[in-house]
Amino acid sequence: MTLKIDLHVHSCYSRDSIITLEKLVFYARRRGLDGVAVTDHDSVQGAIQFARQTDLLIIPGIEVSTAGGHVVGLGVQDLIPRGLSVAYTVERIHEASGIAVFCHPSAFFKGSVDGDTSARFDAVEVMNSSAIPFKHSVNQGEKIAARLGLPRVAGSDAHFGPDIGCAYTETHGGRSVDDAIADITKGRCEPRGKSIPALMRIRREAALMRRKIRLI
Repeated sequence: MTLKIDLHVHSCYSRDSIITLEKLVFYARRRGLDGVAVTDHDSVQGAIQFARQTDLLIIPGIEVSTAGGHVVGLGVQDLIPRGLSVAYTVERIHEASGIAVFCHPSAFFKGSVDGDTSARFDAVEVMNSSAIPFKHSVNQGEKIAARLGLPRVAGSDAHFGPDIGCAYTETHGGRSVDDAIADITKGRCEPRGKSIPALMRIRREAALMRRKIRLI
């Protein structure tokens, strides 16, 4: 069984995202996705809340701000402290029964982890739709995945509803969260997708700016 899952989506529980549950479900369905991983910045609240309110497959996750860059944890429902080293953060993700993803390699303005890290990652996000420059990030991600011998995954890094599903991961196994995590760990997955179009990026920034103005 093949599932399409966007493994990197930020909800309105992230400080820089405006994706509500309704928007997440709408755009996920519109893109033909079977599920998404909610990976808010230093928070698991959105993932836990959303999973309780929809039958869309929601993988609980987090994007942790470490001392050496950002790390995505999948299958995590416990808050992982920010500011720790990359290696220790990965250990904490494993202790929380999750898997650690090396996200958006070599992307500008993303807080990417150094490609020479010795942390025990479980997968590499070789395709991140939000990454700039996109092709360079993909190339670097492929090199890191090959060097480390790790599975390759993809996600949109969406902060705006229409971004969801621009990149996603195809998994080949069951339909549960545990099945999807196992498929990724065992390499039964492939990255799919493309960069977020320029016009969509402009629309996203305009929407985020309107939100900031309302909060002032």
